[in-house]
Amino acid sequence: MEEFLVSARPDLQKARQDWLASLVSERRLSALTVDAYERDTRQLLQFLTGHCGGAPGIADIAELKPFDLRAFLAHRRNGGAGARSLGRGLAGIRSFLRFLERRGLANAAGAAVMRAPKQPKSLPKPLTAVDARRVVSAGEQLAEEPWIAARNAAVLTLLYGCGLRISEALGLPGAALGDSAETVLRVTGKGGKTRLVPVLPVAHRAIAEYRRLCPYHLGPEAPLFRGARGGALQPAIIQREMQKLRSALNLPDTATPHALRHSFATHLLARGGDLRTIQELLGHASLSTTQIYTGVDTARLLDIYDAAHPRA
Repeated sequence: MEEFLVSARPDLQKARQDWLASLVSERRLSALTVDAYERDTRQLLQFLTGHCGGAPGIADIAELKPFDLRAFLAHRRNGGAGARSLGRGLAGIRSFLRFLERRGLANAAGAAVMRAPKQPKSLPKPLTAVDARRVVSAGEQLAEEPWIAARNAAVLTLLYGCGLRISEALGLPGAALGDSAETVLRVTGKGGKTRLVPVLPVAHRAIAEYRRLCPYHLGPEAPLFRGARGGALQPAIIQREMQKLRSALNLPDTATPHALRHSFATHLLARGGDLRTIQELLGHASLSTTQIYTGVDTARLLDIYDAAHPRA
């Protein structure tokens, strides 16, 4: 996309900054989502600067028609954007136009009638229960330093045993699970929302072993998980360790840290867990997000049927 020195007039620039600030302060969206919306709307303004022959202002945005938005999406698709990126971009544009509409500055009807690009159906790819247990086992960790091996096992156990996102596990404070009698973990997830997650005894034991071996003081407000030099542990370190485990344990490329969270949900569902409970444990805002795991379980059952049924 062609870059312009000025892609919006001052009135539109200020309105857009006010909208982005409201996404953080009012809607409490995650920093990654806000960054994506900022990028998507910036690309729209860049496109409109060329499309309209000059930097657009609020008056130009107010006159946007479905034709203009379709032209923008076609431009993005020609640039290599996939259906998911286009759908997210359209959601951001709708949010921005609704923000302007509430202030009497635009009409969001044109964006509202636009259909989002059809999203490809892709199911999560969990590990088998056997492989998941191997990945989180302290004995399978490849780090030479005992405390680092224990740390890696503890983090991976939280992903599989509690269904945490890697950012949630690495964001835990030093006070987390310091009491062996603690049965519930308070987790801060996307958008700053908190949820309560039951903690299995195996997760307690993994954390306790890591605490015992860790050479750094784990203050109650400081990060629980530390890097080799004592700083906060970064996600890339765990992702690299998982990559090594994939090779050592002959696991597929889909065996990532996030796949352990998928495994948590899929294995619970297979054992009779209900969707509402799994939704709460995962911290999903919508049940429709959790329902994707029913497709995983159905696919697994069909594989078993094809492999075992005499008439398959």
